[in-house]
Amino acid sequence: MSSTITREKPDFAKLVHEVPHKPGVYLMRDRFNRVIYVGKARDLRKRVGSYFLPSKLAQADLKTRAMLAAVWDFETHTVQSEAESVLLEGKLIKEFRPRYNISFRDDKRFLLVKVDPTEEWPRFRLARFKKDDGARYFGPYAHAGALRQTLNFMRKKFGVLTFGRGSPTVRELKSSTYQVPVRLSDTTAEQYRERVAQACDFLEGHSRELIGLLEEEMRKAAEKLDFEKAAELRNMLEDLRRTTKPMRRFTRHSLPSAIDPVSDVQSLADALQLEKLPVVMECFDISNISTTHVVASMVCFRNGVPDKDNYRRYRIRTVAGQDDFASMAEVVRRRYARVLLEAREASPEAAEFSQEETVEGLRRLEGATSNSEHRRANIEPGNASPLATIFIRLPDLIIVDGGKGQLSSACKELQRLGLHELPIIGLAKEYEEIYRPGRTLPLQLPIESGALRLLQRIRDEAHRFANTYHQLLMKKRIGESILDDCPGVSQNRKNLLLRSFGSVSRLRKATIEEIAATEGIGSKLAEDVHRFLQRH
Repeated sequence: MSSTITREKPDFAKLVHEVPHKPGVYLMRDRFNRVIYVGKARDLRKRVGSYFLPSKLAQADLKTRAMLAAVWDFETHTVQSEAESVLLEGKLIKEFRPRYNISFRDDKRFLLVKVDPTEEWPRFRLARFKKDDGARYFGPYAHAGALRQTLNFMRKKFGVLTFGRGSPTVRELKSSTYQVPVRLSDTTAEQYRERVAQACDFLEGHSRELIGLLEEEMRKAAEKLDFEKAAELRNMLEDLRRTTKPMRRFTRHSLPSAIDPVSDVQSLADALQLEKLPVVMECFDISNISTTHVVASMVCFRNGVPDKDNYRRYRIRTVAGQDDFASMAEVVRRRYARVLLEAREASPEAAEFSQEETVEGLRRLEGATSNSEHRRANIEPGNASPLATIFIRLPDLIIVDGGKGQLSSACKELQRLGLHELPIIGLAKEYEEIYRPGRTLPLQLPIESGALRLLQRIRDEAHRFANTYHQLLMKKRIGESILDDCPGVSQNRKNLLLRSFGSVSRLRKATIEEIAATEGIGSKLAEDVHRFLQRH
């Protein structure tokens, strides 16, 4: 700490020349490396450079002078637009709580748009918190006024409900707002859902054609000298562009920052006091959003960057219901039992490992196979050896997503496999606490440390990979379950239909004659299937 206190201030005039002319945010730090101010800028170089001009300091108020006197360093993060700089500024101020910031210090959050597809008549509503409740969320949005005007536009253009709850009220059924494209009172819940789907596509940014039509309408109004209408359309277009422009979601784990994988790996080794650098790391995550499909992911990072060729995904087989501990035990057992099996198949020497020397023995095999990928390309036909056909590698560090329970379950399985010497940690999400075997108290690393950022990147990637697989299975299950409920459709006939049309979505669009043309499906059953899919 003493070296930090006594170091001299850098030459800010030189550092400013390295700042780009782009929108973004800047962080001012004091001599203890604490963030004391966060600001946004349309042009980072101009904004940051203005702080260090002698004329600026002479005209500054007492608060600004005090802040500049305390500044020992600064950093910048570029974004894609000025609106994104507003979002990122708010996130950083809430995270670091700088003493020279006043705005965003309260708990105000940016607005989201929420629509719950499980409702009979889904409504678009404003929200400030994103919950794991099955609803779809759009945003966050930096311009609240533009967002509210966009919702008004959606209500009139798509005829969707934008407030209230439940089925449409008598007033809503009579309201002229909801008469596009047909009267709301003459619309079924299924037809209304099609409107909702169109509005969702619009919020996701699929609005180019619609905006083009409004631009053409604005030009025609201007040509007719109807400037009032043209100005109204111009303002509407501006609001729509602000709302539907793709916006990145800034979270604490995905803030733009200078990533140095090599440095972060070294920092992690130092923080965990590992005997060797964690060149290869494997991280496990469980996704159990529902009991229908509980899945797990294993992602691999090599030298601090994703090694996607070695990602693995699992469907939990032996666990009933939602049990993270047992699910973690199963996937760790399956992963490293497979590694041991492949090692023993690759070399007779591996079959002689005792439980006490499993790790040491596999490390010896690593040395024998470390260049196998290079040798594979140079092997002549008929000369391949078992070691040259498989790459055996134990990770230098295992990471499980979770706290003491998940870590304990994983450790028990490693001990049963004789891999108790492998370094392993658990990363608890809420407070980013690191749990280690045999240690009662968790380790907490500084938020700014490269070691923690590396762990967060690995954990978030494992979470993303698990959720992607879970969503894939859920979509497949939803599509299959619809046909399961169709009278007269057996498992064999369902397979024939799906093989012929590829998906339930395509089957729903098919005519009765096209369905009847499928082998094993008669005209009567084709008519029943067609009617069933139109109703469901």
